[in-house]
Amino acid sequence: MPEPPSRYAHVPTYTVTDHRGRTVEVLSVPAAPVQALAGVHLARDGERLDHLAARYLGDATLWWRIAERNDAMTTAALAEAREIEIPVRRG
Repeated sequence: MPEPPSRYAHVPTYTVTDHRGRTVEVLSVPAAPVQALAGVHLARDGERLDHLAARYLGDATLWWRIAERNDAMTTAALAEAREIEIPVRRG
């Protein structure tokens, strides 16, 4: 199960049967967090979301918050973006 700081920590689980007949426990998709806008970052070549998360949010593992704020399903979806919205850093 996910660790307490994970966004999946309090998401309910359910079981499904896969194509081989095995019962597997899976996580539900968490609701997108409501995040205020801190500002907009003008992207430069070679920058990655984990770099931006470390710089603006203080933790590289919070890259997913930037992706969520920009309605991007993957980091590649923001690879060509010129402007990237940055959410407010939480205490």
